[in-house]
Amino acid sequence: MFYLTIDILGTIAFAISGVLVAMDKRLDLFGVFIIAFVTAVGGGTLRDLLIGYTPVLWMRQPIYLVTIAGSVVFAIIFRSKLKYLTKSLFFFDAVGIGLYTLVGIEKGIAAGLIPIMCLALGTITACFGGVIRDILCNDIPVIFRRKEIYATACILGGGSYFLWRFFLKEEYAYLAGILLVISIRLLAVRFNITLPSVYKVKD
Repeated sequence: MFYLTIDILGTIAFAISGVLVAMDKRLDLFGVFIIAFVTAVGGGTLRDLLIGYTPVLWMRQPIYLVTIAGSVVFAIIFRSKLKYLTKSLFFFDAVGIGLYTLVGIEKGIAAGLIPIMCLALGTITACFGGVIRDILCNDIPVIFRRKEIYATACILGGGSYFLWRFFLKEEYAYLAGILLVISIRLLAVRFNITLPSVYKVKD
């Protein structure tokens, strides 16, 4: 129940971020739902395919479709307030990557993968829904922008989970990893922390 709750919260956060991006692009209602859907389950779908878990999770459990639909309705109704609170949409995205990074890691552990593979699976789960969202919305995916600490936050926060497990109970280590991913993402945006550039010309 604990891990399902985290997964549902991640689905809500990503679905809302997808709605806000789609509405910024002024897509129709169907387009808004599709963007919310792929943002919420795109990374998890790729994760399940990689570990051979088919049919993928959202096909096995209709609660995910219901959750996405409810999140779409909620975000459309309260979009003006959500935009004010999130400041350029990044808050819900940060929450989503924090939750989904650890969900992906847990799936990797359950599949018997080594820690580094679990970490890769967590990063894919967290990031690739946003990659699909940005591509469909004709944007460069956030994960590929030098000025964004995105996948790095997943790797650092997710990696810390394996350390926390030595000192904390499983659930507390899980929450600590989630909070670290979110904190790194938010602090990077707040203080304009970026990755080093490989280009001589300044961006």
